Amino acid sequence: MSARIVLLGPPGAGKGTQAARLAESLQIEAISTGDIFRSNIKGETELGLLAQQYTAKGELVPDEVTNAMVRDKLASKVAAGEQGFILDGYPRNVAQVAELDTILTDLGLTLDGAVEITADPEIVVERLLGRAEIEGRADDTEPVIRHRLSVYAEQTAPIARLYAERGALAQVDGIGSVDEVTTRLLGALDQLHS
Repeated sequence: MSARIVLLGPPGAGKGTQAARLAESLQIEAISTGDIFRSNIKGETELGLLAQQYTAKGELVPDEVTNAMVRDKLASKVAAGEQGFILDGYPRNVAQVAELDTILTDLGLTLDGAVEITADPEIVVERLLGRAEIEGRADDTEPVIRHRLSVYAEQTAPIARLYAERGALAQVDGIGSVDEVTTRLLGALDQLHS
């Protein structure tokens, strides 16, 4: 099955892991904005050099730069005859949803929908604190993690509501084994396609 989906979920919900597993299962590419940024910066593209000016100062890359990078990436996939993708980390706000709609229309594509991995915030905090300890991430303290979760709720959660209003949102419980969550996600994708 070819799928074109947006994968949503708070930090620590397992989006990166599940995006990789879904991509392998569906034989499509998982596109993360972080990977797009790194690829453009490493390739010293015009957009990459622009993004680097912001990241070097610890600032967020502006929407217009992020949007342009996503447009380029999706256009290159269409040019290569590839139709399916999983977007992980984009769109991050309601304005980016509108831009994604425009990009897809311009490319002659439609989105199958959005899948949101949900997780109890207290379990997510525990997960991220455990990961920080294992990986030696000194900056992932409980206050920082809780702040990231509140930023997610403030900026990204409205995206889920928007897709729900369109009847294009499936929610999946992200608590359980990696295999259990993958099975739930594949079931949710089947529902979006029906």
